Amino acid sequence: MTDLRKVKIDGVEHEVPAEYTLMQACEEYGGAEIPRFCYHERLSIAGNCRMCLVEWEGAPKPQASCALQVKDLRPNRDGTPAHIKTNSPLVKKAREGVMEFLLINHPLDCPICDQGGECDLQDQAMAYGRDFSRFEENKRAVDDKHMGPLVNTIMTRCIQCTRCVRFITEVAGVQEIGLVNRGENAEITTYLEKSLTSELSGNVIDLCPVGALTSKPYAFNARPWELDKVESVDVMDAVGSNIRIDSRRDAVLRILPMINDDVNEEWISDKTRFVWDGLARQRLDRPFIRENGNLRQASWDEALGLAAEKLKGDPSKTAAIAGDLCDAESMYALKELMGSLGVKNIDCRQDGSLIGTGAREGYLFNSSIAGIDDADAILFIGTNPRLEAPIINARIRKRWITGDLEIGMIGDTVDLTYDYHHVGTSAADLAAFSRARKGFAPILKKAENPMIIVGAGALVGEAGQALLAALATLMSGPKFVREGWNALNILHTAAARVGGLDLGFLPGTDGKSTEAILAGAEAGEIETVYLLGADEFDASRLKDTFVIYQGHHGDAGAHVADIILPGCAYTEKDGLYVNTEGRVQMGMRAVPPKGMAKEDWAIVRALSAAIGRVLPFDSQSALRDQMIEKHPTFGALGYAPGAASAADFDLSQLGTDGTLSDAPLKSPVTDFYMTNPIARASNVMAECSAGVDKPTYSEAAE
Repeated sequence: MTDLRKVKIDGVEHEVPAEYTLMQACEEYGGAEIPRFCYHERLSIAGNCRMCLVEWEGAPKPQASCALQVKDLRPNRDGTPAHIKTNSPLVKKAREGVMEFLLINHPLDCPICDQGGECDLQDQAMAYGRDFSRFEENKRAVDDKHMGPLVNTIMTRCIQCTRCVRFITEVAGVQEIGLVNRGENAEITTYLEKSLTSELSGNVIDLCPVGALTSKPYAFNARPWELDKVESVDVMDAVGSNIRIDSRRDAVLRILPMINDDVNEEWISDKTRFVWDGLARQRLDRPFIRENGNLRQASWDEALGLAAEKLKGDPSKTAAIAGDLCDAESMYALKELMGSLGVKNIDCRQDGSLIGTGAREGYLFNSSIAGIDDADAILFIGTNPRLEAPIINARIRKRWITGDLEIGMIGDTVDLTYDYHHVGTSAADLAAFSRARKGFAPILKKAENPMIIVGAGALVGEAGQALLAALATLMSGPKFVREGWNALNILHTAAARVGGLDLGFLPGTDGKSTEAILAGAEAGEIETVYLLGADEFDASRLKDTFVIYQGHHGDAGAHVADIILPGCAYTEKDGLYVNTEGRVQMGMRAVPPKGMAKEDWAIVRALSAAIGRVLPFDSQSALRDQMIEKHPTFGALGYAPGAASAADFDLSQLGTDGTLSDAPLKSPVTDFYMTNPIARASNVMAECSAGVDKPTYSEAAE
């Protein structure tokens, strides 16, 4: 039961939870607006800026409302509740004084500051500051710091709020920014002038309330009021972070996070934030046909006509592979087209895994991302979440900081920014772990809310199926899968993977999977392969096959293509994406397609007409209606199933019995910045990739 305390706010009495700070109480119950610079809801309380001062009637001086809790207030001598004033003359004078001190050394360079128009200091100086200055001395100057290719620094603007220090220490967990010196000499710096190495470092740009930390790639590109803003979904990994895409005319200029407490809270990874320059480079903007070993430009009619001719061949010698960035509509359209042609050799699993044929719970992050907050033991198997899903890794770290979470690892010893028990390196170690009576094994089995997180790299081929079968045995205890909780969590790395599995973009009866398709192409058994944005495999294995490539970047698939059909990147089309926990989200178009490129579902629809097997929809809305009718999960936008059906989940259907491999389990992501065609086209990502050691290993806690 919540402990409520009576407190009077601006003359009105309220009952407020005792653990609330005065700032929370005044804003939520009193309806007041409390200015602040150092305070942030997701960071520890510092009490640096003193901008949030309020008056506690009877107290000798104003109080910092961010650092004082309601339970710390004593009643008045007559027994009446403490009275807090947020708009008294004393408060007004105190805030004006604080603002005057903050502006003493802050340069008046708003016209050239990238923070202009979005600056907390600018806004609050207008609302709470004086309309004149009494400062006549020389201003202090501070040297700018080198923080790498992503974060630009103008440290003379810094007001020492320490938000960046607390974020990089508490959330990112790398401890690379700190405050040195004291008094007038205090300044924010990186240790030994070192570049930031966190995959989340760009979030300090959003946190900085002034223009001290800004985006280096975005510098001097635009003003906020010049930009068109569209809310969308990130596809750089399978987390499905909610983002805002800012563009001007036909160019994406920056990507910012949107708040979604169930997915990414308000953080995004550096790849998500800074990959936008790759959207304009190495683009496929018109159809091409290969003749005499060279690609030449072609019209849409010519390219579609030749593609249709090739696809009319023997369906047993035709195959289709969907890539990692595809929207659900394009995969559905291609699946329907291949089905009408009798083609059974289709697959959306470029990495060679064999999951997806059983219950949906067998390939989802069932505990949900938000469920990490309730976990008390986590076992990683063949994954490095810091590189595969930095947002999930930060959420795990947030839970670990509370001290109520124990973590184990089967796989490589990597630096995850938190301690863990290293209990094995291969799938074969899982059998010994299941029998262990000491170490981390009994901790996992006794946990109230255990989680097992399996990486995509551990699920490749038949060895992955044997691993899942062994997991089913480990999870036979009553606490692993029960009503309201499912401990099995598959951590995908591809934004399109769960959507493809939900659609059944998998081999039909006697059909070939990705590895079998590639082997068949080398053996001459597969003559035509349709690649829908598929680039994450050894494309040289298709050199003797006729390749139709539909995509938006000139990457691996386009290099071996005989026909190129230019599609749209995720910022140039509306589309549905399903994240690793099974949450369906809608990406929105921010800019028009490049050149002659068209939306991917429309290309497949036009190709079906050229073949003479016209697909029964003429618009994206009609396509979605059909898709949702056949696959109802796509109709539940924003909903993650979690453990809703855990009680009906049959663990005996998980995987197939086999020999557990003794090969070391490794993450499929070795270079965080180079995981897809857009990232590989980005100059910023290339600069980041060149500046880090790959992979980064360190000793884990035993």
